[in-house]
Amino acid sequence: MPGSELLGRALARAGVTDVAPWSAAPPPGGAALLLLRADHVYDAALVSGLAQSPGALLRRPEDGLPVAAHLARTEAPDRAAAVAAALAEGRGADDPAFADLRPATPDDLSGSYNRTLRKRGSAYLLRLAPDTRGAVEWRMFGGSYKGVTDAVTKYVWPVPAFHVVRACAALGITPNMVTAASLVLVFAALWWFSQGAWLPGLVAAWVMTFLDTVDGKLARVTLTSTKFGNLFDHVIDLIHPPFWWLAWIVGLGVVGMPLAHPAAVGAVIFGGYVLQRILEGVFQLQHGMHIHVWRPFDSAFRLVIARRNPNLVLLTVATLLGRPDLGILAVAAWTAFGFVEQAVALLQAAVARRQDGPLRSWLEG
Repeated sequence: MPGSELLGRALARAGVTDVAPWSAAPPPGGAALLLLRADHVYDAALVSGLAQSPGALLRRPEDGLPVAAHLARTEAPDRAAAVAAALAEGRGADDPAFADLRPATPDDLSGSYNRTLRKRGSAYLLRLAPDTRGAVEWRMFGGSYKGVTDAVTKYVWPVPAFHVVRACAALGITPNMVTAASLVLVFAALWWFSQGAWLPGLVAAWVMTFLDTVDGKLARVTLTSTKFGNLFDHVIDLIHPPFWWLAWIVGLGVVGMPLAHPAAVGAVIFGGYVLQRILEGVFQLQHGMHIHVWRPFDSAFRLVIARRNPNLVLLTVATLLGRPDLGILAVAAWTAFGFVEQAVALLQAAVARRQDGPLRSWLEG
């Protein structure tokens, strides 16, 4: 999409709805004014930070060139016109038009820690031109990725997901359409697992996990996320994994490979999953952050903790070796271990808070 359209969406998210090209109708004096060069791509968090920072002059981190400014209500109309001209002409920060404006970098306006995406890194501010388009798209896509997640999502999916997200954006496919397709695959995998059809079930499950990566990234890079879409996606993510594993246990009986104690294995898997989620919620309530961003170890353990994708790796390997029964036993054992690890982390956090005060994520520096 044109950079101006993306900028308009970012401004709308920041609560700025009166948007127009400067040349169309310069606003009257007395009103607060945001001036931004539309030949740059701005992180939505950066636009929001600028909108909340009267008197700020946003400069590119690589060369200090001013690209945007927030003029307070006291600015005179002629001052606004001078600043707009200086920005459009690409003048340096020492230009008289920028006098009394406070220089600011992306980190100054949005910080270097993204709590929502659980990662450290500066908000992007990128020059948009034919020769930079590919780099801009890749940087925007990278900016939409969670920093703390499982190994498959972090290391396997990025490149293919980038191309699929790009195609979806070009074709007008919305994030909710992608989520709906993933929901169909949830039920398809559930059915195949329950019938002992391991390979088609695993294919459906893996495609579903891939689409689960695509929908969130598509929503973030196109700034089209909604409360409904976020709830739709998260409810699916939260509910379906343990039912897949229970269906797997049922499928073992269908194909004549029943477990010795299927109810006990199912209880460990289902109960362990629910209890892990409860522990994560308790940690969030007590310490105001996700359990996996407290210490470097916690973030590293998130790569392999017994969640959907790591469990699918165990089941896929076991199935390819001809032992799907051992795969589900491995999932049960790993789930139990993950619960113990989470419980220990919660206790350690309580002790640390009592000794040293409120906890702080290692990603905040």
